[in-house]
Amino acid sequence: MEALLTETRQRLRDESVLGEYGAAAVRRTLLAEGVDDVPSERTIGRVFERRGLLDAAHRPRRKAPPKGWYLPEVAAGRAELDSFDLVEGLKIKGGPLVEVLNGVSLHGGLVCSWPCEAAIRATDIVERLVGHWRTHGLPDYAQFDNGTVFHGPHIHPDVVGRVSRACLALGVVPVFAPVSEHVGDVPSPFQAAVEGYNGLWQSKVWGRFEHTCIEELRQRSSAYVTAHHQRTARRREAAPERACVPAHWALDLQAHPGDSPAARIVYIRRTDTKGHVRVLGRWFEVAPAWSSRLVRCEVDLSGGRVRVHRLRRRAPSDQPILAEHPYELPRRAFSE
Repeated sequence: MEALLTETRQRLRDESVLGEYGAAAVRRTLLAEGVDDVPSERTIGRVFERRGLLDAAHRPRRKAPPKGWYLPEVAAGRAELDSFDLVEGLKIKGGPLVEVLNGVSLHGGLVCSWPCEAAIRATDIVERLVGHWRTHGLPDYAQFDNGTVFHGPHIHPDVVGRVSRACLALGVVPVFAPVSEHVGDVPSPFQAAVEGYNGLWQSKVWGRFEHTCIEELRQRSSAYVTAHHQRTARRREAAPERACVPAHWALDLQAHPGDSPAARIVYIRRTDTKGHVRVLGRWFEVAPAWSSRLVRCEVDLSGGRVRVHRLRRRAPSDQPILAEHPYELPRRAFSE
């Protein structure tokens, strides 16, 4: 029977007017010719696959890179990363517009949610982040998208916003995810953890109840976050340790970011068609051969350098330096 199937496939390939010689066409032909006990279409397909007759190549299934693969210390499990994002466009019936600042730690699964009346400001974000970190400890990295509320204005070069300055002053390295890495409705893989929690919060808190006021929403959100912490307590035991916020710490916005304990900002970016990358409102040359590809740009504020590392998902541990440029953040007064 297998020999007959193979012979019929070859005959159809050479003589069929329609040019069809797949499993379905072979089965139809044999049934029309009165052959008894013709196998099913799936069985015929498996016969052709076993004999190496299929034309289409299978898509290779590569192993996914580790969590936080673009930051070597995080990927190795030696450092923790907290990701934050805003959920916008929510409306309480007969009440205010609502925005929610959500966060989740990559290794420990430590979540946080703060529903607020729109629109959340950078001062609100700093207040909530510092309060969260006073309770649970500081991560090594804090990741955000490129919204102005997190990053600061994009229209001027050399801008380090309020949120970044707070992170740097606490010894936390701010990380900014790539711009426009979404594919349709699929979220950016770099923000997948927090965007996944965004969907979970909307399903379990926002969409599950009818909220009459913002305070009621806050209470339900707080109860959910507490229950989530209890359920994921063991996961945090295996996560990297978190440092404590100094007891009398206060943010000094006029201090130069280069004098901070961290003094480093990381940008995950994609080069343009000429192999250049834009960071802090300035263009830096990377490599003409590395155009439209991912890179990790580390801005060393104290050392006065910008180092650009190559990133490849297929080889997540191979991150050589492609380019290094001098860079000095101007010393000027902070203003919003």
